[in-house]
Amino acid sequence: MQRRDFLLAGLGAGAALGLAGLPKWARADRPFTFTSWGGALSASEKSSFMDPFAAMKGITINNTSPTETAKIKAMVQAGNVEWDLVDVGGRTVWQGARDGFLDVLDMNKIPNAKTLPSQFVASHGIATSTGATIFAWSTKAFPADAGPQSWADFWDVKRFPGPRGLYKYFYYNYEAAMLAAGVKRDEVFPVTKEKAEMALAKVKELKPNVSVWWGSGAQPPQLLSTGELALSSAWSGRVLAATAEGAPIGYTYNDGIAWANWWVIPKGTPYRDVAHELINYALEVEPQSKLLSLKTYGPVLADAAAKADADTQKILVMAPENIKNMLILNEEEAEKYSRDYEESWNQLMLG
Repeated sequence: MQRRDFLLAGLGAGAALGLAGLPKWARADRPFTFTSWGGALSASEKSSFMDPFAAMKGITINNTSPTETAKIKAMVQAGNVEWDLVDVGGRTVWQGARDGFLDVLDMNKIPNAKTLPSQFVASHGIATSTGATIFAWSTKAFPADAGPQSWADFWDVKRFPGPRGLYKYFYYNYEAAMLAAGVKRDEVFPVTKEKAEMALAKVKELKPNVSVWWGSGAQPPQLLSTGELALSSAWSGRVLAATAEGAPIGYTYNDGIAWANWWVIPKGTPYRDVAHELINYALEVEPQSKLLSLKTYGPVLADAAAKADADTQKILVMAPENIKNMLILNEEEAEKYSRDYEESWNQLMLG
């Protein structure tokens, strides 16, 4: 990581504060650091949130990637926190609360959180943008308008033959498998032993046709573009970014798994108050609206989403016409099943 001084407009070397709200004991021997997943998401967060906030405050923000929950935990345990604000999957919010490596958010410092739907606010994290896990296909395998339209179709190797890609964890695959098995969206959660075993069995059924268990969001669009995969689950923002560049990929939001990108504060950061201020800024209508023109990941604020034109509405996860055909991921339940069935999943992958 590049280590530079934390820059403040008009601040002398002997000043006691790094910026408004920064604790007096904080060391300013590096810039404020924001860590996200990379790719289209990091690009959208940088242009919509980080750059405008940095310019407004007269500071330097170091944007890094990728996110890694184990690294956050290790930093905190070692007392050497180098990431000050981190975009994580929702599971990490509840894991960090349980294991004690994330700060409890001070909602008095994030008044804009009151404008969010309750499912996007937790004690240790807040959602700032939305996306989805969808399925996409190579148009070399199927025409753009004739690909699968449900997870049941994705599992149908006779109607839609060819090598598949799935995420390498049980996360997302539990939901996809349940929907493929015909379980209604409103019955996917809460997770029970019977449901988890049904999902594992459903994944096992498809496993001979899965040639890639992807871990990086860049993989599905790349492998679909080359024709190495015929179909794959994928993150919506990565697919939108690829198709905007002309990639030969078809996709649908039908039966998609909608989720949010959550921001968390690692326990022990010297810039805790700055992180709170940045979260609150990101939840204002103006920076949220900047996401619309990027056409990858969408806003969490309804007032910002309402500003989208008709074409943009088509690719917004939370647009009424899209979300009505999608499952909203229950991140707290996902954290539980990921932990409770980790060994079962690992055994399935080895089998």
